Amino acid sequence: MLNTTLVKDSFSLEDFMTNPPKHMEWVDGQLMEKRGMTLRHGELQLRLGRYWEDYKKSSGQGGKVYTDVPCRTNKQGRSPDVAYLTPELVAQFGNAATLPQSFPLSAEIVSPTDLAENVLLKAQEYLESGGEEVWLVFPESRWVMVMTEHQGLMFTSGQVVSTQKLLKGFSVSVDDLLA
Repeated sequence: MLNTTLVKDSFSLEDFMTNPPKHMEWVDGQLMEKRGMTLRHGELQLRLGRYWEDYKKSSGQGGKVYTDVPCRTNKQGRSPDVAYLTPELVAQFGNAATLPQSFPLSAEIVSPTDLAENVLLKAQEYLESGGEEVWLVFPESRWVMVMTEHQGLMFTSGQVVSTQKLLKGFSVSVDDLLA
């Protein structure tokens, strides 16, 4: 997850849905630029995306893994850092400019300047908008939080984090993910 800066205030959610600008989110009625991307953030985003992609292929579960791809929640236009779309949803929405719901599985890489409450509210927003599982990756504290509608699990150094609902059977050690 990244900090945001107001860019343009005359951009509607419908505009975002049909022509989503790169590195932007539509939040509280305004187009906001995602800022705070660091080398470490990009590295972890790519690593988690590769882990999910490799597992998706090896397990035969299908679907697609994306990075920085737009979706619509019940309230906003968002772009999770890493997202997984099931084969059924790929067939239904694979050519859309913006997914009209949250991704079933999404992840946010949390920057040191993000406010914890905002990160948790964003995860809750994903879950309330069709998402089934959200990963919050905290590189500095070396934590990974996995949230579903009914539970929140915390994993830290020395532990193995695993998916709960999507990409069944996927797991990775926190130390390998955050290496």
